[in-house]
Amino acid sequence: MGKPKKILIVEDNEDCRFILVRRLRKIDQFDIREAADGQHAIDAVRAELPDLIFIDLGLPGVNGWEATRRIRQLPGGDRVPIIAYTARAMQWALDADCDDYIAKPVMNLCVVLREKLERWLPAAEEAR
Repeated sequence: MGKPKKILIVEDNEDCRFILVRRLRKIDQFDIREAADGQHAIDAVRAELPDLIFIDLGLPGVNGWEATRRIRQLPGGDRVPIIAYTARAMQWALDADCDDYIAKPVMNLCVVLREKLERWLPAAEEAR
């Protein structure tokens, strides 16, 4: 069994963060970090590069677009898959240089998360 994959959740809504963390923990034993705004996300990535990032685009202060742009400029940041977790349109997520997106609200979050994890964290399947 390998080291748990590091996932950073960037979401200003505490309830949404809680739900996302809870669903991810049902799927696997991920090392989950949280940030409530874009600047804290940038700082978290600078401190320790995650394997995957879920980011809300409508964050206060440094929004998700700007945070993604800055993360992409950090060492290794261009290789981290970033999935927008947003009520915004898909094109907005892709315009923000995210690799993928999950549109809120999500009816079956566990199924959607599994699909994204299988696509973006192939090694997560082996860790189970």
